[in-house]
Amino acid sequence: MELVVMAAGMCRRFGGLKQIGPVGPNGEFILDYSIYDAIQNGFDKVVFIIKEENLNDFKETVGKRIEGKIKVEYAFQTTKDIPEGFSVPEDRIKPLGTGQALYCTRKVVEGPLAVISADDFYGGDAFKVLGDSLKNTDDYSVI
Repeated sequence: MELVVMAAGMCRRFGGLKQIGPVGPNGEFILDYSIYDAIQNGFDKVVFIIKEENLNDFKETVGKRIEGKIKVEYAFQTTKDIPEGFSVPEDRIKPLGTGQALYCTRKVVEGPLAVISADDFYGGDAFKVLGDSLKNTDDYSVI
């Protein structure tokens, strides 16, 4: 099972990468708690959807913390990666939203998946429900 983490937000109001802002007593990120809970509930791969310019920051922080515990992949949300037949206004800077972010993972996602936001806390029970649901169905469209 794969955990897809949407982490390409621009965080302008926050003033930095909120996705890797420390919140725990030892500098943990909200992401650390989510990934821990996901691993505890059977997830074996995490895919981060990020902006390409944030790759080094993610690898040096989140990646270093978890690479030995779960398989890690990165997908880049860019306005150039859109389905055929669509176009983006030339002056568009902001990401195009959740649907397009998930579209950008199509080359690295291989199996059943759950999608979360990098800066939301879900708690272990949420990952248990997700994991149990993904393990016990062949029809992933109903979850």
